[in-house]
Amino acid sequence: MLNNAYNPDVLSCIANLSSDEVFTPPNLVNDILDLLPDSLWQDKNATFLDPACKSGVFLREIAKRLDKGLEKTIPDRQERIDHICNKQLFGIAITELTSLLSRRSVYCSKTANGKYSVCSTFKKQDGNIRYRPIKHSWQKGRCLFCGANQANYDREKELESHAYEFIHTNKPEEIFNMKFDVIIGNPPYQMSDGGGGNEISAKPIYNDFVENAKKMNPSYIVMIIPSRWFAGGKGLDKFRADMLHDRRLKVLVDFPKSRDCFPSVDIAGGVCYFLWDKKHLGDCEVITKIGDRSSLKKRALNEFPVLIRDSIGVDILHKIFTKPVKNLSERVLARNSFGFTTSDRGAEVQFEESIKLISSNGTSYVSRNEVKRNQEIIDLYKISVGTLNPDRGGVNNASDGMMSVTTKVKLLKPGEVVTETYIIVNYFKDINHAENFAQYLRTRFVRFLISLTLSSMHIVRDNFQFVPIQDYSESWYDEKLYKLYSLTKEEICHIESLIRPMEFGDE
Repeated sequence: MLNNAYNPDVLSCIANLSSDEVFTPPNLVNDILDLLPDSLWQDKNATFLDPACKSGVFLREIAKRLDKGLEKTIPDRQERIDHICNKQLFGIAITELTSLLSRRSVYCSKTANGKYSVCSTFKKQDGNIRYRPIKHSWQKGRCLFCGANQANYDREKELESHAYEFIHTNKPEEIFNMKFDVIIGNPPYQMSDGGGGNEISAKPIYNDFVENAKKMNPSYIVMIIPSRWFAGGKGLDKFRADMLHDRRLKVLVDFPKSRDCFPSVDIAGGVCYFLWDKKHLGDCEVITKIGDRSSLKKRALNEFPVLIRDSIGVDILHKIFTKPVKNLSERVLARNSFGFTTSDRGAEVQFEESIKLISSNGTSYVSRNEVKRNQEIIDLYKISVGTLNPDRGGVNNASDGMMSVTTKVKLLKPGEVVTETYIIVNYFKDINHAENFAQYLRTRFVRFLISLTLSSMHIVRDNFQFVPIQDYSESWYDEKLYKLYSLTKEEICHIESLIRPMEFGDE
């Protein structure tokens, strides 16, 4: 615990392992701890809780800082260590195994009262890092607390249920029956909701940890979580609204590329960590880190329905929405616009009165009465893009550092429909209007505005909420749009450094 040598550090090795739980490397933990006031490390009464201990690295690094900071207040080192471990550091492990690992990291012994424990005063083997097997509270096939699917998690005792103690209670303050100054950690991110447990079907739970931490009313909350809550995420609408309007958010550090934060983990939409300060009531300092680049801007988080992570993008939106403007999301159709799933295929050969069904595998043929939705637009010109974001969450991961944002634009003729692989962005009676719109959608300007809302691998209707509707009787191209909205050279260069060109005819 109290050894200052970092090489080799077993917790750095663990953090680089691919796992269902994302472990936090020590260097990142110390960056996160740097957000807290220095005065905490000299305060012998300050208390710290990690409600989701995995490796114990947060508590271990806090212990190192307190050990140094309390040298003058408690000169005897053994007395100082005993005080820190007994009175200041507390943790709730997510599994029995991580409880042993966390105790080993903090107490240098998997049992707090063991022979080799650095703390000499614990009577119980748990110390202040506890693990309690918790049961889910099932109702109609779901857990009332975390929303876990009963079919997936109602398991035998020998299997881990992933019912985390901190979020399976309405009164988290009663777990230790004490008040904490700092609640800090890297909580589990998601639970399977019955669709296979992958990113697409999983239900976020990191928001539950943040919300329960707020219930305990500490002085500070510092957590690292996925950034998907900025603009999307299943069931995160209320959480997003609460966070955007919470003036106690003092600092938000955002990594659009998760590998800039967790080198071995790819999380769509990136990750972020934040400082929530009970006494802060003002704008938030937003720091965006991409590779070696870092930008900082202090601003209100709630000026748009989603959190815009691009500070120059915020300035551009201000120019677009100086007066009320209709946006493209009003025209975009909901997912699965015609009722055909991704796997649906029609007949291979055209038959009488058939229409074309376009899927990722090519063209087949179906009858009109097979179209379950939006039959009224079958014979219009329709413009579509793929529902999967080719840049995975709007992050420029390509070797040239640029984003496409959408797949190639398709112009569908009358009598053509698509599977749910594609989203219908607009539709027209007139071919010229349709072609002009398709060219508008290909512009870097429009795709940049779409990128501001992306937080996952999917393109949905809400991703078009910042794209202004234009007069499509005329053609649109980037230079014309830059002039229309009075963009500066810096803003134009910013867009063109991020968004890859998409030439006309790229269907």
